[in-house]
Amino acid sequence: MRAFQGAHAQVGAPELDTGLNGRRHEDVRTNGADSTDQRLWKPQMAKLLQSPPKFLRSEWAIANKNQYHKAEAQRSKSERLVSESQRLVDEIEKSTRKSQSDVNKKIEQRLEEVRFWKKELDDKLEQLVYETEDLLAYQTRLEKALESLKEPMHITQTCLAYREKRIGIDLVHDEVDEELMKEDEIMQGVKSLLTRTLEETSEQIRLNRSAKYSLEKDLRDKFVALTIDDICFSLNNNSPNIKFSENVVRVEPNSVSLEDWLEFSNTNVEKADKQRNNSLMLKALVDRVLSQTASDQRKQCDVVDTAFKNGLKETKDARDKLAAHLAKSHLLGQMRCEQEVDEEIGCFVLVTLCTGVMEEIASQEKNITVLEKAILDQEGPAKVAHTRLENRTHRPNVELCRDVAQYRLIKEVHEITNNVARLKETLAQAQVELKGLNRRQLALQEEIQVKENTIYIDEVLCMHMRKSIPPRDGDSQGQWAGGLRPDAVC
Repeated sequence: MRAFQGAHAQVGAPELDTGLNGRRHEDVRTNGADSTDQRLWKPQMAKLLQSPPKFLRSEWAIANKNQYHKAEAQRSKSERLVSESQRLVDEIEKSTRKSQSDVNKKIEQRLEEVRFWKKELDDKLEQLVYETEDLLAYQTRLEKALESLKEPMHITQTCLAYREKRIGIDLVHDEVDEELMKEDEIMQGVKSLLTRTLEETSEQIRLNRSAKYSLEKDLRDKFVALTIDDICFSLNNNSPNIKFSENVVRVEPNSVSLEDWLEFSNTNVEKADKQRNNSLMLKALVDRVLSQTASDQRKQCDVVDTAFKNGLKETKDARDKLAAHLAKSHLLGQMRCEQEVDEEIGCFVLVTLCTGVMEEIASQEKNITVLEKAILDQEGPAKVAHTRLENRTHRPNVELCRDVAQYRLIKEVHEITNNVARLKETLAQAQVELKGLNRRQLALQEEIQVKENTIYIDEVLCMHMRKSIPPRDGDSQGQWAGGLRPDAVC
């Protein structure tokens, strides 16, 4: 190639010289010689009419030698490939026979292993089905226990709502309120506990069914695998149903290793055992929960009933003592009587007291009328005194004397003014007292309504309604209202 380039360079050399000569001829032409222009044109035309360049002898020899070497290399490579192919055929035939024999043994071992795990799964499935059926019965017991809790909760909350309708000072947070709220809290806790236990039972049933589904699916898969491997184990090179398949050696994306397969089967067995043990513990828990909640409800119900009885007695005593005290005060104020008043006077004494207050109101109103009339009666004398003083101011000259009559008239005006002021002060006190009597009358009437309203709420509404609370555990029938089994603890 370098020789070819050198030859090409030699051929091109005259062209370079021609170019130089051309530049010389061009310089001559600038001097204005026509003959020089003709000599310059002839070399340029010769350049355009030249023949293609030729290769050198050395270049030709090198090209042929390259072709010989390439042909020899290709022939040697082909001979080596033929020899290697024969050796490979013999090796693969031997390896194929060995591999097929080894595969048959592995499939046989695999069949035995799958049959073992299938037997384990069958046993666990039978045990799990039995525990799940038992848990369904416990689930029903919990549902009935929750249903039987609705009525007591409604009664307790209704009692609390009724007692919120107490009025005045009787709207007190007493022992009954505390025990009712505690009862509601207990029943809310019982409801929460039963609901949580029911949820745990439902969840355990779901877990059991999930484990059962896993076992059944694993069993179905193992049955199919056994069928397929049995067919595979029976195949040989002369079997009529063998054929080629496309991309048969592909690795399935959902395939697993042998360790994963063993772990999967063992996990299903352990999961079934775990759920079975959890079911046994949960059944014992349900029995304890139902028994304890029923006992707590019954005890608190008795406490609330006792608190109602004590509260009613206390309210009636307070009403009667207040009536007796007010009646005694009235008798001392109006009659100046010091005798004792019986503590068991009752509501009639309060009504009598109200009647006395009303009489006192009428008396005070009459007193106010008298005072107002007395004030009006002072207007005449006051006008006379004022007129006299005004007239005496018109006396002429020295007759305008501050005599005894003048001083007495001035004193009379002051006396009348002071008397009217005293009457007005007394009138104001009487009006204040009248307002106090009116307020006291209203207070007594309201107090009667407050006490009677409280007694009506506790005795008529609440106590009567609480008698309808249905019993649970420990009733006279010896049965549990929310259970399925007559011999159950709850």
